[in-house]
Amino acid sequence: MVLVLMHRSEYTGKLLHQLQRLTMSLGSSTQGPKRSTECLESQELQTPSSFQDNPLQQLQLASQEVLEKAKKSGRSKCPRCSSSRMFYCYTCFVPVETVPTKEIPTVKLPLKIDIIKHPNETDGKSTAVHAKLLAPDDVTIYKYPCIPEYEEKRHEIALIFPGPNSVSVKDIAFHLQKYTKKGVCNSDDDCSKEPVLKQAKIEPEEEKSPNECIPSSRNEGTGLKKIIFIDSTWNQTNKIITDERLQGLLQIELKTRKTCFWRHQKGKPDTYLSTIEAIYYFLVDYHQEVLKENYKGQYDNLLFFFSFMYTLIKNAKCCAGKE
Repeated sequence: MVLVLMHRSEYTGKLLHQLQRLTMSLGSSTQGPKRSTECLESQELQTPSSFQDNPLQQLQLASQEVLEKAKKSGRSKCPRCSSSRMFYCYTCFVPVETVPTKEIPTVKLPLKIDIIKHPNETDGKSTAVHAKLLAPDDVTIYKYPCIPEYEEKRHEIALIFPGPNSVSVKDIAFHLQKYTKKGVCNSDDDCSKEPVLKQAKIEPEEEKSPNECIPSSRNEGTGLKKIIFIDSTWNQTNKIITDERLQGLLQIELKTRKTCFWRHQKGKPDTYLSTIEAIYYFLVDYHQEVLKENYKGQYDNLLFFFSFMYTLIKNAKCCAGKE
């Protein structure tokens, strides 16, 4: 779970492996073929109205045929660490051998995104890796406490966190102007000193050419250049949010939305979003309310893996008689 943004789950690879075994056992049992057929027929007969509570049905996604093929072939090796994974390696942030990189969509974002991951959050639990896989040029994942110093750039950075002083997405420009007018240094600070980076990121950083950057004119009216997400359970969030390096940053609260995450945490509201859902919904709101542009599915492919897994797990539960 990412602060109030992400739920706990079992390892994604392990869960998918269990689903494969479930599907096989259904097919091999006496009643399995009949039940599976009935389940599939039931899904085909569903009308659009039956999906009205599922926003994933409206996404404009790239073809997921490559994931269908990978599902049938089972777990595969990571091309970097050789670990056995399903679809992608959540440690190396790359697709597995049966999922060619060229067949995975790439999303260009209007802002840079930093994801700060709690050290106790196991890699396989988080959907944050989806963002890195699908928007590799714009997303960086840090493992706490190895995070940058943000103070020198706080006039162009915001943090997604539902605190008492949080503002809405549409008010970002107004509040960031206050930081610009006040300046980013206190009177007693030495603004000439080099900013300090607390150790390295958990993946190598590549040099970006000026041609790869989003035109500055697109964001110059808002001043916002980077947005930070915290990847942890709600109970773990306090350790990160109270870190001195995050103090003074503008905090943003997202609109309330219902999660589609398949491992809903008992006792928590269904408005607790997964990391990738939070990133997606923020970008949609930013595009419409800050950039003032019509949204035409530009960021939908951020849910490329998420939507496929959602459907896969929902169908498996249906065929198992759990829904």
